[in-house]
Amino acid sequence: MNHPTPAIVAQAAVRRLPRVALLLLCAAYVLPGFWGRDAWKSADMTSLGFMAELAQGTASWLSPTLMGLAPESPALLPYWLGAWALQLTPAGLAGDFAVRIPFALLLALTMFATWYGTYYLARSPLAQPVAFAFGGEARPADYARAMADASLLAFIACLGLAQLGHETTPALAQLGFTAVLFYGLGALPCRRLAPSAAVVLGLAGLTLSGAPTVALLLGLGGAAIHLLDRNYADDRPTDAGQAAREAALLLLACVLAVALASLLHLWQWKIDLPHATWADWNGIAQLLLWFTWPAWPLVLWTLLRWRHQIFSLQVSRHMALPAWFVLVTVATTLVTGANDRSLLLALPAMATLAAFALPTLKRQVAALIDWFTLLFFSTCGFIIWVIWIAIQTGFPAQPAANVARLAPGFNASFSVVALALALASTLAWAKLVKWRVGRHRAAIWKSLVLPGGGAALCFVLLMTLWMPLLNYGQSYTLVVQRALANLAPQDCVEVGELGKAQIAAFQFYGGLRLSATSATPVCPWLLVEPGPDLSTPATVDASQWELHSVARHPVDANDSVLLFKRK
Repeated sequence: MNHPTPAIVAQAAVRRLPRVALLLLCAAYVLPGFWGRDAWKSADMTSLGFMAELAQGTASWLSPTLMGLAPESPALLPYWLGAWALQLTPAGLAGDFAVRIPFALLLALTMFATWYGTYYLARSPLAQPVAFAFGGEARPADYARAMADASLLAFIACLGLAQLGHETTPALAQLGFTAVLFYGLGALPCRRLAPSAAVVLGLAGLTLSGAPTVALLLGLGGAAIHLLDRNYADDRPTDAGQAAREAALLLLACVLAVALASLLHLWQWKIDLPHATWADWNGIAQLLLWFTWPAWPLVLWTLLRWRHQIFSLQVSRHMALPAWFVLVTVATTLVTGANDRSLLLALPAMATLAAFALPTLKRQVAALIDWFTLLFFSTCGFIIWVIWIAIQTGFPAQPAANVARLAPGFNASFSVVALALALASTLAWAKLVKWRVGRHRAAIWKSLVLPGGGAALCFVLLMTLWMPLLNYGQSYTLVVQRALANLAPQDCVEVGELGKAQIAAFQFYGGLRLSATSATPVCPWLLVEPGPDLSTPATVDASQWELHSVARHPVDANDSVLLFKRK
């Protein structure tokens, strides 16, 4: 049975979101966070360590290691990208910035693929709004473009994307290739060449980025949806035979991904089911609640309003495909210990589902979203400004005292460029709020303008005004500098019980020659993680080593190191 679409959209509601404004918003979200800082603890720093060893030729390209230690994820491609960037880094450009360039491009690619994936899904006949008796309903192309604009705004607004989307880790590579695969499967009914290439690239990229199981599940589900879908866009009519052939090609791409993972030994399962305890499930609930905010309420509304198409015998690609992507990634999150990096892969599909809530959203609900978003992000922006002023001037006294307590020894610095960017983003936010609360023609994407703009505002403020403070607390450079006060570059130093991130920091920022500990010391120095209250761990042989100094982390004592000298 063909159920009518719940979307009622007039042509006036799908006016174009200005391209310049949308591109500036994307740039404001992508670019900050990739410059003006060191590699942050701990995944960001660890990845840089693996990339550096590959670039220096001290590790195998098919089996990256960091001082002999394997990565937690069996990823290859993300480390290759960083290593190639290091090898191509021109003189005068910092290596830790150079490795971020391909990952910034991956984040931009994610946004591009999310927009086009939503656009082609919205072109599906079952996704189209109700046809009016006397005309005036939204035209398919304009409606699809408005849905795509809304999905990109929802994607930017998701809180979980902020930090993880700006790290040089396999998680960001997996996000990018998940979005590429999502676009390929969504656009295949309308186009052939580009979507087919995107499917192959997405499956191969996901596999090489350490997620072959997720790639296989998404590919198989996408092939099944494509086979069962009979509602192709009018500009590319097809028949069941053509759909079956294309589904077979999708299955072949999955087989090739499986072969690639098997050949490179990328299969790795980390099953960690949640326990039947309040603490575990409360943690999962909070992760789902805040990480995907504000997309998840709109996703639930979409599932409610479009339920007749979801549970119909007739496959609705615009609902089935993003729902499958969300289901797979959320299930992966649950069975891998509620890993936020796994949940990150759900955001493109969740943004698409959130966009399809807008044609059915009641005016009161839209107003609630607007006012809550306005208060939330305006308050966040105000707090960021107040604390920055307190850091610079000492007034108000309480925020300044809190910063001094949480980051002892931090010396404030002033940047005209950072202030100018922060002021520009704040003025843009004020103008956006004025536009939203003023009288203007209806636009279907208007309810996601404030969430997307507010998220970008707060991220820009954090990455400009607070960057020195965040870098002070999140990097290992001060610990390395304090240890190097007693060492010289290229000194031989043994390491015992140090984490991968700390090893990478001492190798990359310290330029030390690190060696694993042995029964008979081969180096004159030893670095170890301290025990409770910075005590000497029992693994250190007191007959061979004596404590020389403590390199304290300014914010987190657990990241401090003890430096021993051989007797």
